[in-house]
Amino acid sequence: MRKAQYTMQDIANQLGISKSTVSRALKNHPDISQETKDAVNKLAEEMDYQPNSLALSLRHKKSFVLGIIVPEIVHDFFANVISGVQSVAYEEGYNVMICISNESPEQEKVDVKAMYSSRVDGLLISLTKETKDLASLQSIINKGVPTVMFDRVAEELEVSKVITDDFQGAFMATEHLINQGCKKIVHLSGPNNLAISKLRLKGYMAALDKNNIAVDESLIVPCPKGDLDEGKEVTKGILNSGLDFDAIFANNDVSAIGAMNALKEEGKKIPEDVSVVGFGDWRLSQLLDPPLSSIEQSGFDIGLQAAKLLFEQIKAEEKDIEFSPRTEVVQNNLIKRASSLH
Repeated sequence: MRKAQYTMQDIANQLGISKSTVSRALKNHPDISQETKDAVNKLAEEMDYQPNSLALSLRHKKSFVLGIIVPEIVHDFFANVISGVQSVAYEEGYNVMICISNESPEQEKVDVKAMYSSRVDGLLISLTKETKDLASLQSIINKGVPTVMFDRVAEELEVSKVITDDFQGAFMATEHLINQGCKKIVHLSGPNNLAISKLRLKGYMAALDKNNIAVDESLIVPCPKGDLDEGKEVTKGILNSGLDFDAIFANNDVSAIGAMNALKEEGKKIPEDVSVVGFGDWRLSQLLDPPLSSIEQSGFDIGLQAAKLLFEQIKAEEKDIEFSPRTEVVQNNLIKRASSLH
């Protein structure tokens, strides 16, 4: 049976002081003597006193909870994003409610509704790879819930966004391969409903154009799931088709690793026969044989910026100040490893 929690009144009764004195002592108020503060904090610790978050939320008309929806946490990128968000939220006295959509648009809709029902003070979300219907998300925005999208964003929603420079990252990856002597570079493209996929494709094409290499549409191969099996299957299909290519730039590290597995199984040497570059710098990328070159994304920094942007909006609305959504771009770096270095 669950035991009742101790309250500020319990502390006050035991010390023979008022409840308001206990409250101010716990908040380190300057009007309260150090002796009283020490006595209150000592007893609060002995009682394992916890503030009543429900009462607090009713008093302030806030839940002091942020919601975050991520598509998965197998990839350490999203785990790092959550860490970045938490580091800011805890400093602001907030807790974080986490939902994982598991790359399911239907689950994502359920999670968005759950966040609204839980009365979160703000929402951070990264879309699934297959999200096309934005009605549920638009609904929560229309209801006035401050919202920030990160990484996988929808361009058509008028909310703040935090992204990496996907165009520049793809440009750097492709130009690196060109500088290594590659001329026929396959791009394993991501889902075409996501802005990040479009920008990475544009960056790939811009690098080819800058270096006077004509874009060959046959070298742009869809890999929308972006998982290990699909990366492997798609690459085997390319090899079996007889397509002439000397490098692969994948939309993410996972599909790049699948591509490397396929190349090895077909007897291709990396990078001698085919060079490979991914995107995301997954932690396992440096442990592969050969280690995978990749565009580094700082998930922690993205989470940090997204949370700061969300709190900026929350505080502006509390003060009845107009807030204009904006997009923050977190820069990335090319990590060169043996998979692409000749």
